[in-house]
Amino acid sequence: MISRVMSAELAEHVGRRVTIAGWVHRRRRLKSVSFLVVRDRAGLAQAVTSAPLPAEESVVRVTGLVTANPQAPGGAEITEPRVEVLSEPIEAPPFDLYRPVVPATLPTILDHAPVALRHPRLRAPLEISAASVAGFRETLDRLGFTEIHTPKIVESATESGANVFALDYFGRPAYLAQSPQFFKQAMVGVFERVYEVGPVFRAEPHDTARHLAQYTSLDAELGFVRDHRDVMAVLREVLAGMLESVRRRAATAVETLGLTLPGVPAEIPAVHFTEAQRMTGEDEPDLSPAQERWLSEWALREHGSEFLFVTGYPMAKRPFYTHPDPARPDCSNGFDLLFRGLELVTGGQRLHRHGDYLAALAARGEPVGPYEGYLRAFAHGMPPHGGFAIGLERWTARLTGAANIREAALFPRDLHRLSP
Repeated sequence: MISRVMSAELAEHVGRRVTIAGWVHRRRRLKSVSFLVVRDRAGLAQAVTSAPLPAEESVVRVTGLVTANPQAPGGAEITEPRVEVLSEPIEAPPFDLYRPVVPATLPTILDHAPVALRHPRLRAPLEISAASVAGFRETLDRLGFTEIHTPKIVESATESGANVFALDYFGRPAYLAQSPQFFKQAMVGVFERVYEVGPVFRAEPHDTARHLAQYTSLDAELGFVRDHRDVMAVLREVLAGMLESVRRRAATAVETLGLTLPGVPAEIPAVHFTEAQRMTGEDEPDLSPAQERWLSEWALREHGSEFLFVTGYPMAKRPFYTHPDPARPDCSNGFDLLFRGLELVTGGQRLHRHGDYLAALAARGEPVGPYEGYLRAFAHGMPPHGGFAIGLERWTARLTGAANIREAALFPRDLHRLSP
């Protein structure tokens, strides 16, 4: 491994000569001495020197004696340094990266993302995102799931109608996948329990603070369920695992943003869709953003939970592969999970018998032809199964309190943005 000490480890090496490396985060000149603050992936380190200082954002290697100093970052600094410049910037960043508060608008940040994201407060949500994915994987691995990687180029735009990105696939029409749904269901017949972390694409012309044209979906599907409640129980474990991973892996990022992470109740409260409509005084086939906020406030007030399941959505508002509630066939064995006033997760039990799929398509007046490849898996015996999908950027934005989902996305793609 590279012989290099990280900034966070500097205090462990007091009295020794070490080498650190990173970017010049800030320069401070006094009458007789100067301070060079170096930023690496672990944080900040300070070197004291009387030599000329490299420009900010220069990449440097610094070798010197580690000396205790309670005023320095981490309680130690480098004295008697030898500073080697590895590369120099040819232009200044769009704003001062050393300032504790970001002095730039969101468009400026997104336009200059490769350098702007070096700011600790802008980098922190991405660290939390990475820790969340690690927790998602760890939890499902522990529960016997197998990670899969499904195609993102598909032959048929079957799941959500026209809101897809079309492309030319060697002279044939093809589409970017809106979801790994069909593939992960098929793989239940192979592995029983599967998950995927991957991009999905939605060509919906939403120009809002909560929508993206491409986002990262955390998908899971499991077989031999009794009904959607087994899926909800697994989702509860996943959420707890993701938050534990954030606490463990991204503690500095959480501290940088001053966050209070939510607790996950042993049993997340749940309310049936019809009851949610009665409580909010509305009678629409889906929940409005205002209803989602009201219900989240109710769950926090009445149950002390920032999470709330809404179950039993009308079958008419759920995909054709959703399993109906046997006791109330007009209601589904599907659910949404609300988190801090926003729908975060959609999931439920799926149909698993081939004949039920044919009947569901016929009831909706849809032809079987476009779904033949999908239905083939159910012609060979599939167990009762279900699953869910978490939007990673929405999750991260809710955790960090971001006003715009683009603050939680790396190089976001939306109605207007295709670069960088």
